[in-house]
Formats: sequence, C-alpha cells, structure tokens
Amino acid sequence: MTLTLEQEKLVQHLFTACQTNKPLDRDTYVGVVNDFDTAYAVQDAVMSLKEEPTAGYKVSLTSPKTQAMFDSNSPLYGAQIVSRFLKTEAVLSLGDYNEPLVEVELQFTAKSALTVDMDLETLLVNTTVAPTLEVPDSRFENWFPALDKFLVLSDSAVGGAVVSGAEKDGANLKVTDLVKIQAELTYNGHQKGNGFGSEVLGNPLIALQWLVRKLAEQGKKFPVGTRASTGTFMLPFNVGAGEWRATFSEGFGYVVIHVTETK
Repeated sequence: MTLTLEQEKLVQHLFTACQTNKPLDRDTYVGVVNDFDTAYAVQDAVMSLKEEPTAGYKVSLTSPKTQAMFDSNSPLYGAQIVSRFLKTEAVLSLGDYNEPLVEVELQFTAKSALTVDMDLETLLVNTTVAPTLEVPDSRFENWFPALDKFLVLSDSAVGGAVVSGAEKDGANLKVTDLVKIQAELTYNGHQKGNGFGSEVLGNPLIALQWLVRKLAEQGKKFPVGTRASTGTFMLPFNVGAGEWRATFSEGFGYVVIHVTETK
C-alpha cells in the first residue's frame, strides 16, 4: 500500500514520539487515516523504523464496552518489540510513559507455529499461558478514551508494556479453564477491580484465534516464541506510582509491577 504524504508524515512523527516520549496533538491527525488497512500499513511502517524485532502482539477492543468506546465492531492488534515484554516484579517509570493505563490479561506464547486451521483446543495445546498486566500507552496526548480508532491502530493499538508472570503449559489445561479464571487487581494493597476471562470475547483463546487469522490475512505468520496479550478482563485504570498486582484464580498465580515517579 502506498501512503499519502500526510500519512508518511504521521509515520515519522509517531516514530519520533516513540523515541522522545513527547506526545502528539491528537486533533492535528484526525482524518489522516480513515480505514483499517491504511492504519495497519502506518503501524507496519513505524515498526520498520525501530531497531528491535517484533516479538509479539497485543489485542485490543475485545469486549462490547471497549469496542463501544472506540466505535469499533471488531478487535484490533498492535505489534510489540521485544523490549516491551517484561517479567513480573518489573519496575516501570512514569517518566518513560505518556498517559499509561493498566489492564489485566493473559499472555499466550507459541510453543510451535500457530496457523489458521487450529481450533481453540489445538491453539491451547501449542501455547503456554501466563497471568499478565498490560500497560497500554499512546503517542498522542489526552488519548483515552477519545482517540480516533484509526489513530489507535496506527499507534500499535496503543502499545506500552506487557508484564507476565509464571507460565502454565497449555497442554495441561482445558479451553473452559480460561473462561472461569477470575482476576483481582490491587493498587498498593487496595482492590481496584476484578473480572473474568469470559470478558475477552467469551474466551481469551478466541482473541488469540482472531489474531492468528488476521495476521494470516496480511501475509504474516505466528512463529515459535511469538507472544500475544489477548485483551483485558476489566476496564483499564490510570497508572499511579506504587505496586500494581493482579491475582488470578484457577492456579494461574499472580503478576506484579512496581511503578516509580521518575527514571
């Protein structure tokens, strides 16, 4: 796809914002991208300017509530570079982010290449599953929840960081296990919210299946080691300094991030 001059400028400005952490004025770019295919093309162009390989993806807009917020009738995905995938007890600085949120999710990692012909059970057998806190963020100021959906997608579906806990082998799980998972989110020991795996398109595996098929439509593969965070169990919260902890039922453990004010 050939981008227009204005779209090419958006690519450069998004990349610069990634490097400098200086947010863009969202209203300046409304109307520059007007369809999903172009938005994915802008996202790909920004990713190509980064010096790190794509290590995985995040799936966004996986519930009726979040889709309604951004006037969309389908999920979106954003590519993520390897340094954005972290492990539990990670320390994040608010100085490295614009306007970060926190979401409770599951992360799947491919043990073998995932393909479009795989049903949910086969996808589960071929992945590991980990409790996850995702920290979405945008290169646009005042972005949530007012950012245009095409700019959300252009901006790697507002990718920030993905922090995961201990993995469980999907071969030892059942598809229905993921629906039953309940997660509680706390901030400095105080409950912020709770939700179930069923909030993610009915089952987080459906989000993973959607992602694999969407990537295939675009000629992209899901090779061994590729990771995917698959959508939030509850509406996101603004991130403040302190400890954020998600505790999961069904033996899925917990994940923690420590947020500091400055670098």
